Amino acid sequence: MLDIKFVRENPEVVKENIRKKFQDEKLPLVDEVIELDAENRTIKQEVEGLRAQRNKLSKQIGGLMAKGEKDEAEKVKAQIAADAERVDELSAREKDVEERIKKIMMTIPNIIDPSVPIGKDDSENVEVERFGEPVVPDFEIPYHTDIMESFGGIDLDSARKVAGNGFYYLMGDIARLHSAVLAYARDFMIGRGFKYCIPPFMIRSNVVTGVMSFAEMDAMMYKIEGEDLYLIGTSEHSMIGKFIDTMNKEEDLPQTLTSYSPCFRKEKGAHGIEERGVYRIHQFEKQEMIVVCKPEDSPMWYDKLWQNTVDLFRSMDIPVRTLECCSGDLADLKVKSVDVEAWSPRQKKYFEIGSCSNLGDAQARRLGIRVVGKDGRKYFAHTLNNTVAAPPRMLIALLENNLQADGSVRVPEVLRPYMGGLEKLEKIQK
Repeated sequence: MLDIKFVRENPEVVKENIRKKFQDEKLPLVDEVIELDAENRTIKQEVEGLRAQRNKLSKQIGGLMAKGEKDEAEKVKAQIAADAERVDELSAREKDVEERIKKIMMTIPNIIDPSVPIGKDDSENVEVERFGEPVVPDFEIPYHTDIMESFGGIDLDSARKVAGNGFYYLMGDIARLHSAVLAYARDFMIGRGFKYCIPPFMIRSNVVTGVMSFAEMDAMMYKIEGEDLYLIGTSEHSMIGKFIDTMNKEEDLPQTLTSYSPCFRKEKGAHGIEERGVYRIHQFEKQEMIVVCKPEDSPMWYDKLWQNTVDLFRSMDIPVRTLECCSGDLADLKVKSVDVEAWSPRQKKYFEIGSCSNLGDAQARRLGIRVVGKDGRKYFAHTLNNTVAAPPRMLIALLENNLQADGSVRVPEVLRPYMGGLEKLEKIQK
């Protein structure tokens, strides 16, 4: 969410940013919110004047009564009553205006970084760098669920009966590998100096609207019926929410946290939930990283965060690349974002396995995450987030890139301590 003062003083900058995000339908909101802001400030001035006048007139009543000027005193009382009615009227209007201002301000997108490429959607995202050499073996790579089934590691039919499409049972060595990836990702981030955390898996509506746009909320979040609670779509939501309405000492920043959680997503508007695949699903688990820092430090942390993911995947010999998200692919709160994609030998292309984002002070402004400097200056923090590892997507990359010609899967060396020393997964003999 932008500062209303910034919008007031830079309306054309805000409009141009909206155009860069190809959201021209939001252009009229800029002029509307500026008009509402002017009205709001006028209301506040009039209310302040009326209250000052009430205090002044109230002091006159006693003096007039003491002088026996009862009629004059009654006139003053009548004026005070009229002013009180006017204050009530203005206060009601003020509340309506401020609610409308807040709704508009939460709809106007954040100002994107000048380095963000301009494009309408994810088809215009820009490759930045590749890490590791993509390999296509001389034998056929089966579909990922076929690989899992060869180890007796997945049951989609039972899951469909229990919960519908978009769910799965992982079993045996595949389930174990899933847990090993998460445990390794946890320890990897602890080794990078991040504090481990397990957060609440449900959050209140004020936290939801604090961490994401209304469009994202509608497309992603599951609401708990009869409660002011939502299932989290990622632990970033509750981790950033941890700092709601806080005043943080500058010397205590940055806050660097890595968190585990299950994630729940409606995937509304997606291209359908595959019956056989586990790439786009309603429920999965993830290791996340978040940073709360000083504004001047957020570009540095942005680069550190995506590099963490690249390093994690490369430690498992999985080739990856980074993809700069274009303006039209950025969620409204984001200043800048990069996707990390893993190589798929089967598809002979890369696919998304994580996303790193700098949100500037947008979430902090919505949630009231403030910082106080040693000089007493107060300002909003910057927040960032990034995926460490999100099985089962990571499992797809791991299985495909480590599949052997005989159908076995090599367990990356870094995962073996989490697999009881197991060096490879062997197919179940039927």
